[in-house]
Parts: sequence; C-alpha cells; structure tokens
Amino acid sequence: MNVAIVTDSTATIPDDLLESLHIHWVPYYIHRGNEVLRDLVTIKREEFYRWLSRARELPKTANPGPGDYESVYEELASKGVQEIVSIHMTSKSSGAYQAAKIGQELTQIRLPDLKIEVIDTLNVSMCHGWMVIEAARAALQGMSMQAVIAKVQQLIQITHMIQTADTLKYLAMGGRIGKATSMLGSMLRIKPLIGMRDGVIVPLGKAFTRGAAYKMMAEEVLKSVGQKGKIKIAYVHAAALEETYRIKALIEERINVIESIIVELPPSLGVHSGPGTAGICYYPVSEEMEN
Repeated sequence: MNVAIVTDSTATIPDDLLESLHIHWVPYYIHRGNEVLRDLVTIKREEFYRWLSRARELPKTANPGPGDYESVYEELASKGVQEIVSIHMTSKSSGAYQAAKIGQELTQIRLPDLKIEVIDTLNVSMCHGWMVIEAARAALQGMSMQAVIAKVQQLIQITHMIQTADTLKYLAMGGRIGKATSMLGSMLRIKPLIGMRDGVIVPLGKAFTRGAAYKMMAEEVLKSVGQKGKIKIAYVHAAALEETYRIKALIEERINVIESIIVELPPSLGVHSGPGTAGICYYPVSEEMEN
C-alpha cells in the first residue's frame, strides 16, 4: 500500500474488514463512573449493552486526543509509510477531527516529509465506515493519495444514514440530538426516523410501529436511488440484530444491493442511540464506481 488509512472506533467497521483492508484505528474513551474504558478494547459490545439497559446514568464518551493520533501516525512512519489519509466522524458532534488535525501538525513538525490528510466525513457510524472501507480498497489497489482523497470526498456527498429507536432520550441526554429536538415532545408510542445532513442529526419522519418505520426506510432508499439503482448498504443496530433482518428483507426485495454488511454499533455510539436502535447507512453506486 502506498497510502495508509487511519480512522477511529466510531467508524463501526466489522473486525474482519479492519484486518483484511489493513485499516488502522484509534479507540474512543468511555467514562463510566470512575472507570476509563477504551472503546472495543477494554469494553466490548455485548458486555456494554447488557450493562446499558440497566444503567441509571449514562457514561460519558470522549474522542481520542491529539497524542493518540500522533502515536499512530508516528508508528506508521516508523514502518516506512510516507502518506496517510485519516478519516473521522462529523466534527459537529465530536472533537476527533480537530484532535487528529492537531496530531497531524505535531507529527509533521518532527516528520516534515510525512504526508497526512485529515478528513471530516460530516457523517457517522457506517456512513463514515463506508468512506474508510472504500478508501482502504483504493489504497490496496495502489491508487495515489489524491485519488484516495477524491474517493472519500465523492462519498461524503452521497452517503446517507437513517435510523430509528424506541426513544430519543439517549441522544438528548448525550447532547447529540441536533435538529431532532422537535420530536422529543411527541415520543410516546412513536418511532422516530432520524438522519444526518451537513454533519448534524435531523428528523426524517415518524411512524407508529417499527414495521412502519422500516417501510419508510425502504421507501426513502428507493426514492433516492430509483427502481433500477444499485446500492451498497450497512444494516446497523444496538443490541437489536433481529431488527436488521427485518429491514434487510424489506429493502432487498425492492432494490439491487451489490454489497451489504450487518454490524453492531460500538459502545461509543451505542451510548448515545441506546439499546434497540436499528438503521441503515447506504450510498448509490453508479456505473462509473463499478468500473
């Protein structure tokens, strides 16, 4: 690989893809009482969601610091890497992008010949993850750093998230609710649909049942890609695997899915969405992208 790809645990990428695509990642921090846990390192998904469902107080999350990114950049440089593309969740909900930028500046003071590009995806979860995956695939194909960056910039414009849950209280408690605050007052017996635009969570609609919410998801995907369109899609959840199968069945009977992934949110994201969350992250695939 001419270009190394760096991200963090919020990218939600399955372990097998992290390994096979040689993606380097930095864990977020989770502060649970007096404990300081490292996302997906000292706290795993199953254990975390089992605890979260009984928790009386939400833990706090913190993005990696500049030194965390600096350490990864310097380690890669010590192995002969000369170019790094570092890809992070929306800067409007997390300080990871800013921390990575500082880490970049500190690293390049000592290693001025090391090229590092830090990218704000303006998205989250597997929307962020798709950008990392496709960047890593491009790097493995031997594409230049500029071509890898262009691939990510293209995906920023076309990658979409839709998710639903039984409640928005976790997002509200964690201060991540964005423009969806208008939905909080009508949450009784309502399944909200939320998405992300320009890096901020926005309301997309309401349904009275999960089934109706999932049908709305499928309709939204169909509307955005068309009857003959093709997509790559990730079905994401927080302790709600069976719900992803329901969404998958509705979407894949109507839309040409050329690649799909099912994955559980890491604790760093699940703490904000809460157990029971289920949704999708997808993007339309053009003929040009397939070639």
